[in-house]
Amino acid sequence: MFRNQYDTDVTTWSPAGRLFQVEYAMEAVKQGSAAVGLRSKTHAVLGAVNKAASDLASHQRKLFRADQHVGVAIAGLTADGRVLSRFLRNECINHSFVYESPLPVSRLVVQLADKAQVCTQRSWKRPFGVGLLVAGLDETGAHLYYNCPSGNYFEYQAFAIGSRSQAAKTFLERRFQEYDTYSREDLIKDALFAIKETLQGEKLTAQLCTVAIVGEGEAFHIIDQQTIQEYIDAMELSTGGPDEEAAAAAPPSAETQEGGEGASSEPAPMDI
Repeated sequence: MFRNQYDTDVTTWSPAGRLFQVEYAMEAVKQGSAAVGLRSKTHAVLGAVNKAASDLASHQRKLFRADQHVGVAIAGLTADGRVLSRFLRNECINHSFVYESPLPVSRLVVQLADKAQVCTQRSWKRPFGVGLLVAGLDETGAHLYYNCPSGNYFEYQAFAIGSRSQAAKTFLERRFQEYDTYSREDLIKDALFAIKETLQGEKLTAQLCTVAIVGEGEAFHIIDQQTIQEYIDAMELSTGGPDEEAAAAAPPSAETQEGGEGASSEPAPMDI
């Protein structure tokens, strides 16, 4: 992906009006292990795939709590993700100390986007090579945002990032219109289904994924592996009966095999 003299500096524009260093950072997000997020009116769920560099290593943490009402899932450079999650945590603490109230999710996302944008406009810095799904609950309800290395941010009903995320997005696009009325259990099940789509035939187990939830009367927390395994077992039983969920889940895998993003099943070295 070498672009000659136009990709040696983040502040150098190409004749086509592109910043290649920013695009490379966005490519790092696509190479990271997959993360998904979805929300209803009262709850938001984040999920991530646990990928290790080898059988001898443990996986890197992909879900971080910023405050009781908000958390993030990352894909890309996990070291950058830890730095940004610490920044979010500090912003939440400072706001709570000054105003004695939780920081609204939308304002937190804007502060994160501003921090990322600065790195695209300074020659002595590089863009953060990580994408973040920010899920939280405030006075206006549950929210899900995606923060891009370019400094852009978008609000979603459901979204997926990382390697082979297109399969998960195809699954979510078929069902997102119903998510406003979903219960917390239904959201968790669909998050697991979306994660399963990114595995390309690999069996989904509680050890291969991490799921977190936040909602009304429920602080942001990571769901324990035993509970996740119970959800997975229930999913496997349900797909053997009514074909609705199985039909919705099957096509994305075939689409991905034909040429979806991130064909390699190996995690990128930077993502470990």
